[in-house]
Amino acid sequence: MTDVAPAGGPLSDLTVVEMGTLIAGPFCGQILGDFGAEVIKIEDPKNGDPMRQWGRTLPKGLSPWWPVIARNKQSVTLDLRKPEGQELARALIAKADILVENFRPGAMEKWGLGWEALSALNPRLIMARISGFGQTGPYSQRAGFGLIGEAMGGLRHVTGEPDRPPSRAGISIGDSLTGMHAAMGVLMAVHARHRTGRGQLVDAALYESVFAVMENLVTEYDLTGYTRERSGSILPKLAPSNVYPCAGGEMILIGANADTVFGRLAEAMGRPELGADSRFADHRSRGEHQALIDEIIAEWTATQPLDGLLQLMETHGVPASRVYRAPEMLADPQFAAREAIVEADHPVFGRIKMQNVFPKLGATPGAVRWVGPALGEHTEAVLGERCGCSAERLAALRAQGVI
Repeated sequence: MTDVAPAGGPLSDLTVVEMGTLIAGPFCGQILGDFGAEVIKIEDPKNGDPMRQWGRTLPKGLSPWWPVIARNKQSVTLDLRKPEGQELARALIAKADILVENFRPGAMEKWGLGWEALSALNPRLIMARISGFGQTGPYSQRAGFGLIGEAMGGLRHVTGEPDRPPSRAGISIGDSLTGMHAAMGVLMAVHARHRTGRGQLVDAALYESVFAVMENLVTEYDLTGYTRERSGSILPKLAPSNVYPCAGGEMILIGANADTVFGRLAEAMGRPELGADSRFADHRSRGEHQALIDEIIAEWTATQPLDGLLQLMETHGVPASRVYRAPEMLADPQFAAREAIVEADHPVFGRIKMQNVFPKLGATPGAVRWVGPALGEHTEAVLGERCGCSAERLAALRAQGVI
């Protein structure tokens, strides 16, 4: 485990203005900030981003999510519904490289902050617009959260047990996928700007970001008429690859669906004959007898302690793992060796742990430089430096509720 460390990062020459709330837009901003970009997060002066209060638990009345999703950002409060707030936002955007927003389509235009106006103000601006359905099309004006994108993108239908209603992942995967796609689009646009000198619009939709990772779902239906359905802990016709019971009520994940790996698993089980059995000898045959091979493996693993099984799988070169939770992550030597978990100082919580910055870059790595800031912590410094606001004007803006 490593301490928080300052770093320039590969994006340290970029300035980002982040507007919007909750997860998709802020996660895009988090990624850019993790790799060194200066991220100025604009928040409503009264309540700020709702993520400040989100979470199953609120230790000391604060969200444990906020320090992560708002790390490496500066918080500036502006009421974008007021002309003065819009004016200051334009002043910030005029000098920025990137704008990230995830308001409902039309909101930015209502405030005079649409793409046409801002690109005229700052031709080098790259504007990432994140929404449920994109900026065009018949659904563009609809409200859309991550779960809607997961449903429309196809993920919800294939998640869960076949005899139950669609389930959800234990995280807001639709929002995070969209934030990642938006960040990827922004960096592509930065690369293009090196050649053209001009910015562009990055249009990231929730449903499309989910749809993008749905593998061959549409192509398979188009060619064969097969509609992929929920299959629980397995993928149909891909075996063995499942979670199996261990002695003492624990579980192990084993992935041995490749022919050579299945042969090694059969040896580890003391059943080498399984590798030559015509029902299990190749990928297609094991797929046809998936339930049977899973039953055979489960009967064997149920008699073995988890730690011994993991060692046996490692010895035989069979991919396997326990099902990790936070306690296992914090105790695992691989997480420690890779510094996958970082410690940082928080003004209320003290020392806190969180996931580090990924992926790892050899020459210009990212870093967690500080945790999510207090609401408006950087308002006066940023507006004074970037917008030329005097102390008197800042005091007046605060009295008017603009900041």
